Amino acid sequence: MEGSSERAQVRGAGRFIWETVETVLIALVLAVLIRHYAVESFVVEGPSMQPTLHSGERLLVNKLIYRLRPPQPGEIIVFRPPKATDKDYIKRVIAVGGDVVQLRDGWVYVNGRRLSEPYVAYRSGGTTPPFQVPPGTVWVLGDNRPDSEDSRSFGEVPLANVKGEALFVWWPLSEAHILH
Repeated sequence: MEGSSERAQVRGAGRFIWETVETVLIALVLAVLIRHYAVESFVVEGPSMQPTLHSGERLLVNKLIYRLRPPQPGEIIVFRPPKATDKDYIKRVIAVGGDVVQLRDGWVYVNGRRLSEPYVAYRSGGTTPPFQVPPGTVWVLGDNRPDSEDSRSFGEVPLANVKGEALFVWWPLSEAHILH
């Protein structure tokens, strides 16, 4: 009788170890899948999105949304610029494929209408000829126009380079808020 209870204890301990390993493996696989396909954390670097976002803030980025629909004007996106770099950028979508963009004395016009941009505190001057955004791309600008490397310097961003939409500032906790 004693031998069978010892075997039962060993089997119980083995089952517990296997269930623990199985749970940890499932959690790791789920974490990798969620990070790769659904939500990822992103750290803001530099002043190009001030006053909306500040350097050092951490964001949650929805990576799934643009598998369902394309980016829309006004959304803040994380993307790889079309130039050779291994760094992600964060900017605001100003125009989408088919739209005509023009800068006049620091103001942005899309399809002949001046954009209302209450999120822009600092404008840069200059005027550009009208430019039609090619299909399958977006045109992006930083909110801090004088200190932003954006579509004015590297051109339109292919939709394939867009990683996701910035949804939520989660760090620092005192600055946590939903982006919209």
